[in-house]
Amino acid sequence: MSVLVMSLTGYAWAAMQGLVNGLTMADVIDEGSKPADGARDILLVGMDSRTDAQGNPLPEKMLAKLNAGVADGELNTDTLIFVRIPNDGSKATAMSLPRDSYVDIPGYGKHKINSAYARAKSDARQQLQAEGVTDKADLEVRSNQAGAKKLIETVEGVTGASIDNYASINLLGFHDITKAIGGVEVCLNEPVDDPYSGAKFDAGKQTISGHQALAFVRQRHGLLRGDLDRVVRQQVFMAGLARKVVSAGTLADPAKLNNLIDSIQKSVVVNKGWDLLGFAQQLQGLSAGNIEFTTIPVANPEYETPSDGQAVQVDPAEVQSYVRELAGLKDPKESSKPAPAPSEITVDVLNGSSITGLAGSVSETLTAAGFGQGEVGNTDPRTTTVVQAAEGERATGEKVAGKLGDVSVETSSSVPPGQVQVLLGPDYEAPADSGGGAAPGGAPEGLRAQAQGPPAPQQQQPSGDEPISADGVTCVN
Repeated sequence: MSVLVMSLTGYAWAAMQGLVNGLTMADVIDEGSKPADGARDILLVGMDSRTDAQGNPLPEKMLAKLNAGVADGELNTDTLIFVRIPNDGSKATAMSLPRDSYVDIPGYGKHKINSAYARAKSDARQQLQAEGVTDKADLEVRSNQAGAKKLIETVEGVTGASIDNYASINLLGFHDITKAIGGVEVCLNEPVDDPYSGAKFDAGKQTISGHQALAFVRQRHGLLRGDLDRVVRQQVFMAGLARKVVSAGTLADPAKLNNLIDSIQKSVVVNKGWDLLGFAQQLQGLSAGNIEFTTIPVANPEYETPSDGQAVQVDPAEVQSYVRELAGLKDPKESSKPAPAPSEITVDVLNGSSITGLAGSVSETLTAAGFGQGEVGNTDPRTTTVVQAAEGERATGEKVAGKLGDVSVETSSSVPPGQVQVLLGPDYEAPADSGGGAAPGGAPEGLRAQAQGPPAPQQQQPSGDEPISADGVTCVN
């Protein structure tokens, strides 16, 4: 992330050249010229690694300081961020993929996404050893490249995008980079004390760096939404990191700049062939306020898998639609078939939130607007609201969504022609003129008050579909 942020700032060219010349490069992507889809897609990875970028083991004292725990023999990718940067230099979006997302890993079946790297690396290492490769450094480099390639392939399958560039950072790098820039300001709604990650913080705003910063972004025990809250933690921290690096206080301070470059060179790996100098030139005008952080749509945060325990269920079609929407692209498979009259559209409304009566309230709103009433009931728990239409009938889904406010629309082969499904999450907010007695959030006033309790404080945890900007400090769980 620091490589990206430094590229965005267009700071002293000599410093940038020195940084690029000392970076570790990995042969994991065939770098083309200009991305064909009008955006540069970058995969940023946080590695749960006990080595530096060159494969050297970290000292025991440093591991203890980082509160890294005992290595389990696997190299998991605990932070995955898909960054989309338009070629015209407009707003960049960084999308987190929860580490426990249950996805298809090509060649291995469905598993948690953070195991893709480790599975491919382990198999590649065994194959190389069987072929007679004995040099430890060579084994480490070549097996790591196999792991990165498999991870890239997996993320491409989930997002539907072609990854143009790749960058990874390990535990040591995160520690050193945050110290080099003088820390990052964060804000917590409540105090925390977690012995697993070492996170012990007061409530409110505070500046953290080093092992404290690592504990802040790694904590998931004791958080209301577990790994999803950790994802939000990572997003607000990186927004603060972007803000700090872009500031003149960092870029104009030779000592901070040199320390930052040294830290990056020790711990960051990027794909071979990435023209970082040209990339920096392209993005000189992009400020911290033009970077937003969000999370891919999640269907069920507590999905019970057949063999991997509890995971985060995601719908690749929904994720791909979300990625296309951010790029301003339409699904090439979708036709321009016009929507029929509301009376010819049957709408099923299914409640995936914990708000009692929400599906009935929304269904009443739609029938009052002339739509045909379909099934009204419950569905699997989900965090975001979506309107699903049949393939080739997106306009029909958009007509229904127009009565529900700011709701995303997607097409699905499971929805019959002429029918629409509304899947409700706790993020749903009824438009003010919707009628039907619904309060913001969709439920009747009394039911919503019962479900949510007293009014929340002014600064609150953002919902899953609210982007986080680098413009200010957001308080989180």
